[in-house]
Formats: sequence, structure tokens, C-alpha cells
Amino acid sequence: MEARAAELLAPFATMTVPALAANPQAMATAHNLFQNNCAQCHGSDGGGARGFPNLANDDWQWGGDPDSIVQTIAGGRTAAMTPWGEVLGAEGVEQVVAYVRQLSGQPADAAKAAAGQTHFQTYCMACHGVDGKGMTAVGAPNLTDAVWLYGGDEATIRETVIHGRMGQMPAFQDKLGEQRVRLLAAYVLRMSGGAQ
Repeated sequence: MEARAAELLAPFATMTVPALAANPQAMATAHNLFQNNCAQCHGSDGGGARGFPNLANDDWQWGGDPDSIVQTIAGGRTAAMTPWGEVLGAEGVEQVVAYVRQLSGQPADAAKAAAGQTHFQTYCMACHGVDGKGMTAVGAPNLTDAVWLYGGDEATIRETVIHGRMGQMPAFQDKLGEQRVRLLAAYVLRMSGGAQ
């Protein structure tokens, strides 16, 4: 069985990830790999779910270039947001929530948001950046857009600030091998529109 699989994968062995994304035969194989290994978390259409990233858009927590996608699938990712509830206290949490809502264009109390900006610069900026646009190097999401992994409503942002978050993407290198990982990376690249 594995010999047959190797034979089917052989034509793709020397192709780059973008070339694989443009190859219909490679994408048919990758579609099956995605449905069997990724769809249970990311959805059959790659649209994601609460806590599982949408792969069908161009918003990337860890980077959307071919090498970053391969690295994510092969080695997995651990995303951790520190819980800040005890450090900030109840009032500080509300201020940070207001500031994060303001960053993303949502309505927020201006006075609370102004105070929250000071807390943000003290505690959050190291990961999310001075402008809140995130940093792919550490997997910190962009807080200035409408894309939310856990939800962008006030209660969910508050829960995130107080308790933090912990996400785990499993590593697939050992299970699937390099060639299948590259096919999946190409499929995800194409799904996100990055291959066009």
C-alpha cells in the first residue's frame, strides 16, 4: 500500500509548493489529504470554527508564505496568550477590553479605551505590536481587523484577557511525511488565495 502511495506521489516530489498549488492532479490528492487529516478541526471547506483558524482567507497567525505553511503543518504550533486578569484587576481588564474593541473598529468607551491603551503598551505590545497588528513570529494575532479566532464580542475578549488562551496545532511530519505535508501546504495556500 505504501509503495502504491509513493508511486502516486512521485510526480510531485520535485515541485515547489506554489507549483503544486497550480497542479490539478496534485490538488485532487491534496483535497483527500485535507479531508482526512485537517477537516475535523478546520472544516471541510477550511472555514475554521471557534478556536480553529479559517484557512480560506488571507489572515495568518504564523505567516502565510509557503515555507511558513509547511512549517506549521510539519511541526505544529503552540499558541499561548498569557492570562492578565490578576495583573490588570477588574478595572484594568475593562480598560484593555475597551481598547481592543476600539482597535478593531468596534464601539468602545473612549475614556476606558484611553486608559486601556496604557495597559496595552505595558503588557500586550510585546506580542501584538505597538499598533496591535500582531506578529507572525510569535503567532500573536492581528487585533485591528474583524478576524477573531475565539470571537470578537465584548464578553469573549474579556474572557481572553482574564484567562488567556492556549491553542495546539498538532505536528503532521511524522504521520504524513514530507511530500504529503507539502501537498497540504499547497492546498492551504491555494484555498487562501495565496497561490493566485
